[in-house]
Amino acid sequence: MTPNFTNVHIKFKLDNVSYNHEDLMEVAYSYVKEGLPYQQDLGNFLLDWLDEHDYVMAKTSGSTGKPKNLKIKKQAMVNSAIATGDFFNLKPGDKVLHCLPANFIAGKMMIVRAIILGLELDLVQPVALPSIDYEKDYDFCAFTPMQLKNFAKHLNHLKTAIVGGGHVSEAIIDAIKDKKTNVYETYGMTETVSHIAVRKLNNFGTSNLSTISYFETLPNITVSTDDRNCLVIDAPYLSDNKIVTNDIVKIHSETTFEWLGRFDNVINSGGIKLIPEQIEGKLKKLIDNQFFITSLPDDTLGEKVVLIVEDDKNNIDNSIFDCLDKYEKPKAVYTVSKFIETKSGKIQRKKTMELLKL
Repeated sequence: MTPNFTNVHIKFKLDNVSYNHEDLMEVAYSYVKEGLPYQQDLGNFLLDWLDEHDYVMAKTSGSTGKPKNLKIKKQAMVNSAIATGDFFNLKPGDKVLHCLPANFIAGKMMIVRAIILGLELDLVQPVALPSIDYEKDYDFCAFTPMQLKNFAKHLNHLKTAIVGGGHVSEAIIDAIKDKKTNVYETYGMTETVSHIAVRKLNNFGTSNLSTISYFETLPNITVSTDDRNCLVIDAPYLSDNKIVTNDIVKIHSETTFEWLGRFDNVINSGGIKLIPEQIEGKLKKLIDNQFFITSLPDDTLGEKVVLIVEDDKNNIDNSIFDCLDKYEKPKAVYTVSKFIETKSGKIQRKKTMELLKL
């Protein structure tokens, strides 16, 4: 029988203390009145979760536009928590670390998983390098890419880690490749109630390495594409309607797909359609700084490919573009001393481009 959102699992613990529904309300009030900012965020979410409404409000990240508030059904969050628990074999009494802001969906879902699945949740401040009790080991944790990069040397304290909310760089993948901790990149958004698919980043063993770029959906979720080759998600336990995204993908089965890029970012240069993220993939081992591929208007081509690098000066050697096809090669390189990013670390491309004042 599927738990209801009003249930608090008998095994649930927060910072090593057991709570029922009423006790948790008291803790929430205490956090809101007396806690640090990140504890106040937790308290506010708990008050929303425990109230009489069947929904909560969640804010989108704003990586492709203005952040917006969405109404999310609590039972959908319960169903998402169960799917994650089933996929990662999380059991009542498992110890989980919570180091994400509770005012975004990923942080909210860590709390819901603990309450519904009966996990023992330790809450720490959501900073770039989460501070933990190094005498303690955990079964599960969710990170942002920056947190994972900084925490990599301490991964031996974790059995399983997931990372989402931004680009997972080659440097991060290299830092975790020899760790015994199983690390997964997640795919999801606020509209899908956190992640709906994951892909393994390390510990492949004897498995077919050609599949490492594929995302695998959580239980009871299937995928397809629309006429733009953008991902369509069928998750009846999360949404009454299919969720149409702007992510260009290659479908390998109804439960596996390869992410290629954003439809919003596609460049039409001289009639050739180019996906910036695919060009970035070819350059990522050749450029040390953060960068992205975008376009500018061009009288001849319509749109010309340009490279934007986070740096104070242009140190790019054009020979690195030899790995690119003819139409993929940037016609110009621009530098920006500091990219504009969302709170979760996603580059805001349009806002960053505005800094150039071209």
